Amino acid sequence: MTSTPCRRNLLLLAAAGVAAAPALALKSTPTLASQTNLEHALSALGAAMEILQAATPDIERAMHAIEAAMGEVQAGMHGCGGD
Repeated sequence: MTSTPCRRNLLLLAAAGVAAAPALALKSTPTLASQTNLEHALSALGAAMEILQAATPDIERAMHAIEAAMGEVQAGMHGCGGD
């Protein structure tokens, strides 16, 4: 078991930060929004951005690997007479 969080958990954390930001920034009306809540929202969005930026190269590599595997499966299907 590793101490490094998995990519799925990082993406879920980023999504939670994005989803929570408006709730942190605004109360019942925009005039009631406090500076502290806005600062928390900005911090949450910044953390979400950092997580997504860190995960992006791994996601791109995974997508390329999946595309390559799909191509190999399709080539195998064509070799067996399937379309």
